[in-house]
Amino acid sequence: MSKIKRAILSVTDKSGLVDFARKLTQLGVELVSTGGTAKLLRDSGIAVKDISELTGFPEMLDGRVKTLHPKVHGGILHRRDDSSHRAAVAEHGIPAIDMVVVNLYAFEKTAAKPGAHFEELIENIDIGGPSMIRSAAKNFQDVAVVTSPADYAAIAEELARSGGALSHETKWRLAQKAFATTAAYDSAIASTLERVGGDFELHAPEGFPNNLRLSFQKVMDLRYGENPHQKAAMYADGSGAGVANARQVQGKELSYNNIVDLQAAWDLAQEFDEPVCAIIKHTNPCGTATGKTLAEAYLRALECDPVSAFGGVIGVNRAVDALAASEMTKLFLEVIAAPAFDDGAKAAFAAKKNLRLVEVPAGQQDWVLKNISGGMLVQDSDLHKLAEADLKVVTRRPPTPEEKRALLFAWRVCKHVKSNAILYARDGQTVGVGAGQMSRVDSCKLGAMKAQLPLKGTVAASDAFFPFPDGVEEIAKAGATAIIQPGGSVRDQEVIEAADRLGLAMIFTGVRHFRH
Repeated sequence: MSKIKRAILSVTDKSGLVDFARKLTQLGVELVSTGGTAKLLRDSGIAVKDISELTGFPEMLDGRVKTLHPKVHGGILHRRDDSSHRAAVAEHGIPAIDMVVVNLYAFEKTAAKPGAHFEELIENIDIGGPSMIRSAAKNFQDVAVVTSPADYAAIAEELARSGGALSHETKWRLAQKAFATTAAYDSAIASTLERVGGDFELHAPEGFPNNLRLSFQKVMDLRYGENPHQKAAMYADGSGAGVANARQVQGKELSYNNIVDLQAAWDLAQEFDEPVCAIIKHTNPCGTATGKTLAEAYLRALECDPVSAFGGVIGVNRAVDALAASEMTKLFLEVIAAPAFDDGAKAAFAAKKNLRLVEVPAGQQDWVLKNISGGMLVQDSDLHKLAEADLKVVTRRPPTPEEKRALLFAWRVCKHVKSNAILYARDGQTVGVGAGQMSRVDSCKLGAMKAQLPLKGTVAASDAFFPFPDGVEEIAKAGATAIIQPGGSVRDQEVIEAADRLGLAMIFTGVRHFRH
């Protein structure tokens, strides 16, 4: 392993740089830098050469040209084990550069700013930085490329331990990260510029892009996937929001299935403004309820199906307090997802050492992605909210105010039940859930069969239209008095007539909520 004797430093994100540069100089590394990076180092009392001293050529064109020079790229790219390369750089007086420390202009932050202008976007496309990163990564056998401040400490430690050298394995790992960095950077530029119209202004996305560019970083390896013979990992999109960016504050390692259920619980909890608790098993709600407090919401949700709730995953839309926690500790649960847990809640849960407590930062999914062989399906997330204008009473009897409140609650929960979905509810409380049946009438029967609370006087929600009157007949037989459904069947009139005959009120929404 050869020692690192000279390094170029040119960074936008300057966090941790001064300390890292100081450690390099203590190891005898000569530092070469550009613009603001050189000024920061100099102001911090660290000896550094300007890039113009290395190239013999001034920075020019408002900094657009500074590192695009043979003395930079020749110093990085020449192979130390190739005699003709060594002779060429010697002939032209090109000194070797053994380390490149570069991170890139914050293009994505610029693009995310409200009212970002085209000229500003263009000026924030880094040219020299990606070029140096790629040169160094290509010649990783001889050059270390550092693209993230998160790596400074480990690199400095290895250099100190080895007397100023980095292992082949470390350089290769850094090169892999470098190529991923430039790939993600170019992808962000391309995706953003697709939104620039003929007026050269940045517009909100319209439709789906012609080229789908996705970039995710691994958060963790999981013990296994849905089943023990499947490998799995979780990746994050870098947004800092949502389940992939959640913080686990207690409990054993999350499993693949835990995370899938956690997402389902979190999504359902976000449907409501008032305190709500969703209890999930196998991605379906086995109990959901609102309440004046989170503790009340949890107890009402549990009443729906306390047997299925055992070993469930909970999602709430409020910080969990001590009162709610004291009730939740009475049941075996796998995961609780919440915006936060207060100190009293953490103390109450402390005895349940395996219970996973996960704090989820706010954020919603704009797209839903699903793998298919040879490609990918992409759709908008189902974020539709019912408006009063969407509701159409189609039966002779309109729902009572109490029934209407219950119907709107049931509709929001039913949206999160696997199709075919039928959900029985009272105002703010689920009573029976029929999920994932091949026949809608079977979901009607299953929801009634699963009910642990009285069904008389409940209402029912259906995620899609009733193809035949038999579903309405089963719902009436169970004791429900009103139904909310999308409508749209060729037999809608027969279904409405069945509801009228049975004395049920029925509302059409015009919106379907399949969840496959």
